[in-house]
Amino acid sequence: MGVNKTDPGTWRRATKLVRGGTERSRFGETSEGLFLTSGYVYDSAEEAERSFKGEIKRYMYSRYANPTLTMFETRLAQLEGAKHCVSTASGMAAVFAALASQLKAGDRVVASRALFGSCHYIITEQLPKFGIESVLVDGTDLDQWKKALSKKTRCVFLETPSNPALEIIDMRAVSELAHKAGASLIVDNVFATPVLQRPLEFGADIVMYSTTKHIDGQGRTLGGAILTNDDEFIEKSLTPFMRHTGPTLSAFNAWVLVKGLETLEIRVTRHCQNARAVAEHLSGRKGVTKVIYPGLKSHPQHNLAMSQMSDGGSIVSFEIAGGKQAAFRFLNALKLVDISNNLGDAKSLTTHPATTTHQRLSPEERLKMGITDGLVRLSVGLEDADDIKDDLDQALAAAIR
Repeated sequence: MGVNKTDPGTWRRATKLVRGGTERSRFGETSEGLFLTSGYVYDSAEEAERSFKGEIKRYMYSRYANPTLTMFETRLAQLEGAKHCVSTASGMAAVFAALASQLKAGDRVVASRALFGSCHYIITEQLPKFGIESVLVDGTDLDQWKKALSKKTRCVFLETPSNPALEIIDMRAVSELAHKAGASLIVDNVFATPVLQRPLEFGADIVMYSTTKHIDGQGRTLGGAILTNDDEFIEKSLTPFMRHTGPTLSAFNAWVLVKGLETLEIRVTRHCQNARAVAEHLSGRKGVTKVIYPGLKSHPQHNLAMSQMSDGGSIVSFEIAGGKQAAFRFLNALKLVDISNNLGDAKSLTTHPATTTHQRLSPEERLKMGITDGLVRLSVGLEDADDIKDDLDQALAAAIR
């Protein structure tokens, strides 16, 4: 017997990205259908009753499920290698839902210190309001993980590579420690994307994304996603939380994201090529005191990064001599690259983390995360790499005095 080429389970990644989850209506449309509807009709009152009792599985209300969302969720789940995918209105909605849906007063959360600013806020300020203990550790220090996870813990949260200093965390080692402590490991995989890294294969229980970033890839829509193989988490924790609190992805945004997945692998490949070229170009440039890129051998965790990721990613962070003033001169001198706190876009975007994404943190806390006043985060886009390098060069020349 040969392989069944019509079985989605046998499809290779590029095919899944183009065709995964597609459900055509009776009209036989080529492009996936956009179902802009809030509700659905029943043939009888009895059918409605059975639907609400859970005896019939069907679309009832778009806060619960929608055909366009289902196509997006199925396609992303196939790419991730996960049984379940639940989409959300934004990446931060995914973070909060993944945590809050399974936490209660008296529970304990351990997280890596190097987090996106809003994730840091949820862990250190929002969850404690509900009587949940939160502990931060240096994500690269396994001894700190061991100490923190020597006590019973409900959730472990980390991002790798981290935002913005691109720290790499050993997911296999942390997952073992988390599971011994009775914890569920949640990994924010935004920087790596499912094309470069699949945390479930390294022991993660839950993976989440801001689909606003690379999955959309062109700065159009907000979205988020939570993926897992844990049936109980989906049925008993996440599904009730989503249905009754309502952080639902819009059907239009889901449709845009479905189309974004079609080109994700191609775009991420080009992002990585450009980012590596830019990182190599910046290394040793006058006025640049440090270049941070997982794909460079100079990265302190290069070997670990390459054992977990298939390439270095689209983000390059670097420090400019002269602190904030020099960094601002650099940003203001850019002509091609845009100043924006978004990332994963077709356009190259840059930001100054200390005064934007992580400005709420104290200077001491920022330094613990490797965020100096001279640090710049660059999301390398799909332009010609030489044009990006030329723009960086002229901006550096204007910044260094």
